[in-house]
Amino acid sequence: METAAKSTISDRITEALSDQIIRGDLAPDEKLRQDHIARAFETSHVPVREAFLRLQARGLAVSLPRRGMRVAPFNPSEMREIREMRLALEPVALRHSVPRLTPVQLQEAEAARVACDEAGDIATWEAENRRFHRAILAACAMPRMLDQIDDLHRLSGRYLLATYRSHWEERSDRDHRAIMVAISQKNAESAVAILQRHLKRLG
Repeated sequence: METAAKSTISDRITEALSDQIIRGDLAPDEKLRQDHIARAFETSHVPVREAFLRLQARGLAVSLPRRGMRVAPFNPSEMREIREMRLALEPVALRHSVPRLTPVQLQEAEAARVACDEAGDIATWEAENRRFHRAILAACAMPRMLDQIDDLHRLSGRYLLATYRSHWEERSDRDHRAIMVAISQKNAESAVAILQRHLKRLG
């Protein structure tokens, strides 16, 4: 029971810190202080350390000799690698997901698409955009690939918020709509082609 409780706390800490890093609330190279975080979550250092390891695995934190755990530096040139990895993985996942998506999963994807279009600020849009992309891949039955894609989505979201925050404007995403039409028709190849075009527009 104690181990399960610590795991739950570690999950909460990981997600909270991930969101803060993605939104830019925690700046690149900012020190992640175990004591402060443990006090904020009213827990010991153990789940905090577990959360730090997960953040490292996600590419959101780095451990530096004599400098401790810090928010990963911001390097816009990494966006090309992230885009190429997404282009390699997401079409494969989508191709497997389309024929398996349940009505409930389709409803979740559509709800995320609508929420993305209706977002009134870039932070909400980014979160709903991630939710949409994850939802359309949910049925691929390849959990390791989905974990990798989730990490890429977080990194992509972080760079997007840092790059486009000052000149973002509300808009409807025609690619998202077209992907949903193709999925509703069980046309995996069309959905994949639209997704590939969509991802190539990333910076």
